[in-house]
Amino acid sequence: MTPRPTSSGSDPKTPKKTAEEMAGKAAKTVKKVAEKAVAPKKAPATRKTPEKAVAEQPAAKKTAAKKAVAKKAAPEKTAAAKAAAGKAVAKKAAAKKAAPEKAAARKVAAGEGAAKKTAAKKVVTAKTPAEKAIAKKAVAKKAAVKKTVAEEPVAEQAVAERAVAAKAVTTRAAAKKAATAGKKAAPAKAAAKKTAPAKTAVKKAPARKAAAGKAVPETASVGTTAPEAVSPALDAGDRERLLSGTHHDPHTVLGAHLVPGGVALRVFRPYALAVTVVAGEERTELHDDGDGFFSGLLPLDEVPAYRLLVTYEGTVQDTEDAYAFLPTLGELDLHLIGEGRHEQLWTVLGAHPMTHQGVAGTRFSVWAPNARGVHVAGTFNFWDGTGHPMRSLGSSGVWELFLPGVGEGELYKFQITRPDGSKTLRADPLARRTETPPNTSSVVTASHHEWRDEEWIARRAELTAHQAPFSVYEVHLPSWRPGLTYRQLAEQLPEYVRDLGFTHVELMPIAEHPFGGSWGYQVTGFYAPTARLGTPDDFKYLVDALHQAGIGVLMDWVPAHFPRDDWALAEFDGRPLYEHEDPLRSAHPDWGTLEFDYGRREVRNFLVANAVYWCEEFHIDGLRVDAVASMLYLDYSREPGQWVPNEHGGRENLDAVAFLQEMNATVYRRVPGVVTIAEESTAWDGVTRATHHRGPGGFGGLGFGLKWNMGWMHDSLDYMSHEPVYRKYHHNEMTFSMVYAYSENYVLPISHDEVVHGKGSLVSKMPGDWWQQRANLRAYLAFMWAHPGKQLLFMGQEFAQGAEWSEARGPDWWLLDAGYGAAADHRGVQDLVRDLNIVYRHTPALWRQDTDPAGFEWIVGDAAEDNVFAFLRFDADGSPLLAVSNLSPVVRQDYRLGAPDDVPAWHETLNTDIGKYGGGDVTNPDVIKPEPQGWHGRPASIRLTLPPLATIWLRPA
Repeated sequence: MTPRPTSSGSDPKTPKKTAEEMAGKAAKTVKKVAEKAVAPKKAPATRKTPEKAVAEQPAAKKTAAKKAVAKKAAPEKTAAAKAAAGKAVAKKAAAKKAAPEKAAARKVAAGEGAAKKTAAKKVVTAKTPAEKAIAKKAVAKKAAVKKTVAEEPVAEQAVAERAVAAKAVTTRAAAKKAATAGKKAAPAKAAAKKTAPAKTAVKKAPARKAAAGKAVPETASVGTTAPEAVSPALDAGDRERLLSGTHHDPHTVLGAHLVPGGVALRVFRPYALAVTVVAGEERTELHDDGDGFFSGLLPLDEVPAYRLLVTYEGTVQDTEDAYAFLPTLGELDLHLIGEGRHEQLWTVLGAHPMTHQGVAGTRFSVWAPNARGVHVAGTFNFWDGTGHPMRSLGSSGVWELFLPGVGEGELYKFQITRPDGSKTLRADPLARRTETPPNTSSVVTASHHEWRDEEWIARRAELTAHQAPFSVYEVHLPSWRPGLTYRQLAEQLPEYVRDLGFTHVELMPIAEHPFGGSWGYQVTGFYAPTARLGTPDDFKYLVDALHQAGIGVLMDWVPAHFPRDDWALAEFDGRPLYEHEDPLRSAHPDWGTLEFDYGRREVRNFLVANAVYWCEEFHIDGLRVDAVASMLYLDYSREPGQWVPNEHGGRENLDAVAFLQEMNATVYRRVPGVVTIAEESTAWDGVTRATHHRGPGGFGGLGFGLKWNMGWMHDSLDYMSHEPVYRKYHHNEMTFSMVYAYSENYVLPISHDEVVHGKGSLVSKMPGDWWQQRANLRAYLAFMWAHPGKQLLFMGQEFAQGAEWSEARGPDWWLLDAGYGAAADHRGVQDLVRDLNIVYRHTPALWRQDTDPAGFEWIVGDAAEDNVFAFLRFDADGSPLLAVSNLSPVVRQDYRLGAPDDVPAWHETLNTDIGKYGGGDVTNPDVIKPEPQGWHGRPASIRLTLPPLATIWLRPA
């Protein structure tokens, strides 16, 4: 135990005059300490008097004042000061003092006479109001922090000394008079002696934390001399790192922190003229340290709640301090990000308006592991992010900053200091809203849309896409009706699509893109719907309207590549980050873009979470994944020497395979009822096979729900482009698709790719005159709707637009105007598409067994000389539909076809040659009954009239 000093107060025999002289000496000593600690700036005129300040100090400050008085060396204390300190100690001593010290205190108390006790009691009753408040609140502070005076840190002693010197001089004088008036020195000394045990019990105090969560270093053991107050100004190293934008943890030096001598408050506000700290009713102007740095030492023993008044030329900003807040991201979030498994990544990265520690603002966070420093720049700081450095959250590579007062609608970017020290201003990779191109800033946003599609969401999971009607209208939203916003489109598109009978729309890439001529396929804002048509909530409104009209929404999704714009993802933090570090792997040879590094877990997480994001946040019903083939092969569009084989010596991109498998598995697990569709143009095995089922090549399936049948599209269009007289030489191009029809789950796509770049529109691909072109188109569409697989048709082709599509012009809607002479021809094709969808929806034979070979049988597939194709489609219960196409320009009377003998009669349910479609009205109006004559290997046959360049559908009568 620490030896007790010989005496804890003045000699009982010392005359009263000597005690007063010693009190004066003590006051001078304390005044010198105060003058040394006080900042060079003068206090504002509104600052409170020392008497009032002490009277209104919080409990922490008052307790510190008592401790400072109690801890002064015995010869330098006045009897009154010792009495004031002794009273606070006496209230704490019962619960906190060590046993030996308690015994010593009791011995001193017992050795004093009744007169001494009476005198001590009178000292208590003689307190000033300020001292009463101090004594009362000291007990409360003791209960809160559970520390005796003997256990308080050295830092608090310095705070107390400064507080006494700067604010409590007058109060001490009053206390001195109250304690000494009419009292003897001996009783006062006896009361002061009670403080001795507290002084001997002071030891090394544990580190304490400031509001920003950073600890003050532990202090050395305490003797009888308190340490000097430290300068609150930043040291040269921190100052330089903040100015150069390379500080990894600005919260450790900016904001408020406990230091020896009080609370150091440091603010970095470039261009500010002055900064004032407001803590309760206290105002303290900080010292201008130059270069935008301001600092001050507040005489407190704990960090207060405070605000900043920042004076700029012509204005004063009243704000919270961004560096007074704890991190907004938790350990679990950072762990999942590091593991590449955060399936809702958009909820933690990006810009999020929120209330944090009771204050409204926006949390900014970004992944930039190679950056030396990251700042937030935006409209709220005049696009100079110097004063808003972010903190690095450990090894996660994530930088974070909560900015109070920043709300929705603010523009922002991240100012990144690269490894070489240069700086770049980048859009947020997870921005959920952007400026309208060509502007490139990210926008702080929050969703306020209230969904009304609960019925649709509940119903969509009841039947999988493979066993349901699924006909898709592909739309490029900016040009479908040029000039319409998302909300205006919501008034027209659902009605139009429902009228035509399509089950789904597929929207060409909605994600933000800088160049409209890319049609959205070169994405820079993967988490933001394009601002060309409105806000994210406006897009949600459109999706909601489509769902309420009974129409599913598919979206083109582009994880294969991204453009090189220097404000977006390319070398985002100064080094290859989202792209592969190997130039042979990163540069896309066809499009001048960059390919993602699918082997990096954070990049894979960015893309997987993005797929989930569109489905969960925007209620998207399916993703059509673009350019899958370019992802799967290392040698895609590359010559020998331009690619490196995988670890097995093969050409497969194993990283991309793993990414696609993870994406599909995650989406299907999280969002029931959705479908993923691969635009894959090769014979890759198992595109739509489950990921856990291995194929002949040793790979598990990619896990897609459907795959575009690019082979069928190319072959069938090639056949149709030939004059009928030559078609017999290409007959197999229409039948070959059935050789592999059940190797995958297919969509039959007539997409935008087939009506651009000089390929002409769909009707213009057909041979012959205008009548024959339209007849060929109608016959082809009916053949397509009857063929196994789902259907997709690009906008404008439903009414036989003659011109090639242009994103600047959109469909030629004027072709349907009543005043146009050939409008009936175009309306006829449109009417056919409507009827195809109506019959298709109500005929399960056309979709129930799309992925089952039992759902299809050829009647005749080798009638090349006749240009005739006939096949049956079956429902699960055996109900058939007979489809017959005559792709020659002649009428074939009494054309005999083999038929099932268990169908007593057939009737024509659709004929593409009827007059309202623009045909010649060659039909089969009567019921058709089978004859017992065998034909085409069947026991019965029927005789039909086949119209020229037409397809007919027959169902059991």
